[in-house]
Amino acid sequence: MSTTTPVFTTSQRLTAEALGTFWLVLGGCGTAVLAGDQVGFAGVALAFGLTVLTGAYAFGPVSGGHFNPAVSVGLATARRFPWKDVPAYAAAQVVGATVAGALLLAIASGKPGFDAVASGFATNGYGDRSPGGYGFWAVVVTEVVLTAFFLFVILGASARRAAVGFSGLAIGLALTLIHLVSIPVSNTSVNPARSLGVAWFAGGDALSQVWVFILAPLVGAAIAGLAHAALLGDDED
Repeated sequence: MSTTTPVFTTSQRLTAEALGTFWLVLGGCGTAVLAGDQVGFAGVALAFGLTVLTGAYAFGPVSGGHFNPAVSVGLATARRFPWKDVPAYAAAQVVGATVAGALLLAIASGKPGFDAVASGFATNGYGDRSPGGYGFWAVVVTEVVLTAFFLFVILGASARRAAVGFSGLAIGLALTLIHLVSIPVSNTSVNPARSLGVAWFAGGDALSQVWVFILAPLVGAAIAGLAHAALLGDDED
């Protein structure tokens, strides 16, 4: 039996990232848009966690299973991922999220009277666009802190010293917890691709606020990437 580690091409890795992000947006945002009234916040939180958990095992062996530009930036900041690959990963993630958003719009529009703008279409927001009416700074702090802790979990669960084979479970459960905390605050981003993937289709108000959900997760991820080794030690053999 060969013990050689598979080597995947750049196109295969980018395809895996696009597919994984597509799955995250279709599963998570799709649950919010199509079944949110039935399953509530807890059901939507679980849906996002399950998409990352299943996607990590399905596509992670090919690309690393980022599915999120903030994760790519955080891993690069922590020197776990090459900076030169971040732009291509981010582009693939946004493409996957956008295709999922378009498909979700097509499905949701099959119900008479559906309006993506009026419904909010699972977009993120602050003020009047926050599910709980939370203001700008509450949303910023929430997104920065929760993204940072998401990266702490990812960096810890994927470290060489971590238990082998359980990273996807830990990361999926962490994303579920993050959504349980923050859906009422910001509708939970912690992922610029997820935010953009549905914002394109939800009108000018959604697009006018989406910059917050690009910048805040990237800041939180970078903070965790920079702080992880200093606080918890290098991931070395």
